[in-house]
Amino acid sequence: MHAEYLMGNEAIGMGAVAAGVRVVAGYPGTPSTEVLETIAKHNPDGQIHVEWSTNEKAGMEVAAGAAYSGARALVTMKQVGLNVASDPLMSLEYLGVKGGMVVLVADDPGPISSQTEQDTRHFASFAKVPCFDPSSVQEAYDMIQEAFDFSERYHTPVFLRPTTRIDHGYASIEVKDEDEYKKTEPEGFVRDPARWVIFPRLSYRAHQEIERRNAELGMVLSNYKRNHIEPAAEKNCRRGIAAQGVSYAYAVEALNEREEAAPRVLKVATPFPFPEKLAVEFLQGLDEVLCLEELDPVIERELIFLCGKYQLPVKIRGKLTGDVKTAGENTRDTIYDDIARFMSWPQAENAELPEPPVSVVRPPVLCAGCPHRASFYAVKRAMKGQKSVFCGDIGCYTLGNAMPLDMVDTCLCMGAGINIAQGIGAVTPDMKCFAFVGDSTFFASSITGIINGVYNQADLTVCILDNSTTAMTGHQPHPGTGHTMMGQIVDKVSIEDTLHGIGVKTVRTVDPLDLKAAIAAVKEVAAEKGVKAIIFKSPCIALVKPLGKAEVLQDACRKCRKCIREIGCPGIVVEDSKIMIDDSQCTGCGICADICPFDAIEVTPFAHTHKGGQK
Repeated sequence: MHAEYLMGNEAIGMGAVAAGVRVVAGYPGTPSTEVLETIAKHNPDGQIHVEWSTNEKAGMEVAAGAAYSGARALVTMKQVGLNVASDPLMSLEYLGVKGGMVVLVADDPGPISSQTEQDTRHFASFAKVPCFDPSSVQEAYDMIQEAFDFSERYHTPVFLRPTTRIDHGYASIEVKDEDEYKKTEPEGFVRDPARWVIFPRLSYRAHQEIERRNAELGMVLSNYKRNHIEPAAEKNCRRGIAAQGVSYAYAVEALNEREEAAPRVLKVATPFPFPEKLAVEFLQGLDEVLCLEELDPVIERELIFLCGKYQLPVKIRGKLTGDVKTAGENTRDTIYDDIARFMSWPQAENAELPEPPVSVVRPPVLCAGCPHRASFYAVKRAMKGQKSVFCGDIGCYTLGNAMPLDMVDTCLCMGAGINIAQGIGAVTPDMKCFAFVGDSTFFASSITGIINGVYNQADLTVCILDNSTTAMTGHQPHPGTGHTMMGQIVDKVSIEDTLHGIGVKTVRTVDPLDLKAAIAAVKEVAAEKGVKAIIFKSPCIALVKPLGKAEVLQDACRKCRKCIREIGCPGIVVEDSKIMIDDSQCTGCGICADICPFDAIEVTPFAHTHKGGQK
């Protein structure tokens, strides 16, 4: 063993390597992304197959196939990605696995970088899959290894459910040396249709066995070392606290400040199956219990149920009683205040439940020089005065909703904009319907929507914003980049060929930084009937060197501010009533120069580039 200073996701990845994982698949999504990337970095001999899958469903099924073959497999995603992967997951528990299989789902209280505050603990009970909930970086490292052992012992996939502050927190932890890693030799797939082919009769028997097993696991997990009771500081204290995850860590820190007044504490590391025997032991002799958890009142409801089942006269407090806030992430300070009110500590007398803090942070915007800004602006200019709707998607380009672009009218989930546009068009046939989607999302979840439009004769313009990467989650590769996580250079999957192959007859590729040509292409393509596509192709500014440098010619500038009002680029600033270019942000894309009515902005290109941003 030796000490390393690691991010939580790095610790989880290193724990999986130490556990002998052989196949790792996933789809990038903050706060989960670094787990898979860490494993890829610690795979010099290529013994572990690592891939960014096309989407979470594909990743779940790849991991399932590996686990069928006796290998230890890991699939990674964030909480909303679990919705995409739920179809195979719900059946997978009925079939079970041979090799250990861990489904890492990173939840995002806040939410900080997600559409929702979905709580994966509900999905665990819904899918009848055991769930492990780490409370620290060290525990995350240890727990994923224990989760693999547990999965193999009981032939079930298991969830590991860290939350953002565990994923992205740092700590110095004890990790194994390489000679301590578990060595695994998968048997390989053995044909057994009676086991691996799901049929209704098999499912009925499997369902009965799962229910029996999970009831047993509730007792087994009562003896799991990471579920435990900490006694109260005073023998006659009749109050308790039940906590999980990072909320438990915050609670311990708060209680250490008043060690002499600490109540009994229940730490819940496995929210499903719930450690019933241990929880009943915790409840006995108490009058009140405060539940501290992210996100939903899962522990709170379990304790209320147990109080009824065993006729225990204990008042359970938490989100359902209004004693703690019902949404958002917990912090060390909010947990301290919750405990202080519950324990009637002097400094908390007459304290009210705090309101969520009001954010004063500047809202996010598209980066200076981002080609997506030019793409949105080209469509906006082309469709000016026409009745149009612009359906967005999940990614950097969601920020196209910000003023002054104001080019995202709907955003639901990945790939949804294409089908939403079809629904709007069905009700409002005189509406020009546009759907924006990124290149990574095109492969992940948009192809079926486009096929749906072609088949059902929709009138729709699909705008694919191809910046050659998965930018929002840290520039991961995808099928269109020609790179894999195994370091292979492979043939790119052509977006153009894919569109033609699924029946889209008109496909136009344009450089959004050539604004005049881009506007003309939008006008021409949008005028056609049926499903058609425009690919706005220009690389993310993080992938290429700047094109050049823009400068405002002050003698020519009339201070009309059209450059600011039209595109909202953060690289254009006002200083002492003068319109200026921030050299630290400008990439020389030239869009501001194209729209200036007085030719007051000049772009000096650098020698390594030409128009369009290619090296």
